[in-house]
Amino acid sequence: QVQLVESGGGLVPTGGSLKLACSAREYTFNFYAVMWFRQGPGKDAEEVLCIGVKDRIDYYLDGVKDRFTLSRNWDNNTVYLEMTNLKPEDTAIYTCGVDLGVSGNRCRKNQGWLYTYRGQGTQVTVSS
Repeated sequence: QVQLVESGGGLVPTGGSLKLACSAREYTFNFYAVMWFRQGPGKDAEEVLCIGVKDRIDYYLDGVKDRFTLSRNWDNNTVYLEMTNLKPEDTAIYTCGVDLGVSGNRCRKNQGWLYTYRGQGTQVTVSS
């Protein structure tokens, strides 16, 4: 098992930046792909982007590739989501998740049910 904790959310103006963190106490966290989800007010959850164990990043939402990026720090078992040029439509609860199955080292698009280990989420609010 792995316990995930997200942090770094907050209130920023349009055009602002935030750096979210997804941390785990277990070193084994580093051997799994980490998917970021978000759920905006009144919307369904959506896959945003994912980092594999070889640090390949897969982007799943239009309009984020030039503004969002991921990085992994093996020393502190943390994946960072850096978001720049934030827009009001980025307002959402951001959650990270991992799939501890045999293929969990790769990102899996449209298979959110595999990511059963998730944190509690962190709120990002972008004011207009």
